[in-house]
Amino acid sequence: MKKQTWRAGNMLYPVPAVMVTCKRKNEKANIITVAWAGTVCSDPAMVSISVRKSRYSHEIISETKEFVVNLTTKQLAKATDYCGVKSGRDIDKFKEMNLHTQESTKIETPGILESPVNIECKVVNVLELGTHDMFIAEVVAVDVNEDLLDEKGSLHLDKADLIAYAHGQYFSLGKELGRFGFSVRKNIKNKAKKKSKPKKK
Repeated sequence: MKKQTWRAGNMLYPVPAVMVTCKRKNEKANIITVAWAGTVCSDPAMVSISVRKSRYSHEIISETKEFVVNLTTKQLAKATDYCGVKSGRDIDKFKEMNLHTQESTKIETPGILESPVNIECKVVNVLELGTHDMFIAEVVAVDVNEDLLDEKGSLHLDKADLIAYAHGQYFSLGKELGRFGFSVRKNIKNKAKKKSKPKKK
């Protein structure tokens, strides 16, 4: 298959499109949409977000050292886009998008009530990279909608209608192709079947 070589650029897609909330004391909470977000460690649980130095949220997070990552859904797609193109210096994004704050359990910054999962974070390090600074933060609490839990308490994020971002476009997640480890389990089943077959004499 023939390919073209392009100049270096961010082509690692799809990525989560998340709304990050931040707040200074005695000021209104703000929302910034971030596509450069990810998991960086499992123990302790840590995430990162990368924010341009010029953004209003950058100065807030730099000062407060905390933020909330709010997962986004099909129902929140318009708000997700809006909060990525408008500045909190000029408007109240919660008010404009008819969103509501949700009190966090471990930090002062509120989450977004309409988001199915709110990840409360405390900044532990900041890396100055170029156009963006990367805020590396420890996850101190996760708030999950109870309607996404089954009777055993297991989380079913497939019910949340989460969205992703790829090369300037938003997408809803498609059908499940498999669960973690399915390739290994399939091989084990095939081996078990082969062993169970009687040998020909």
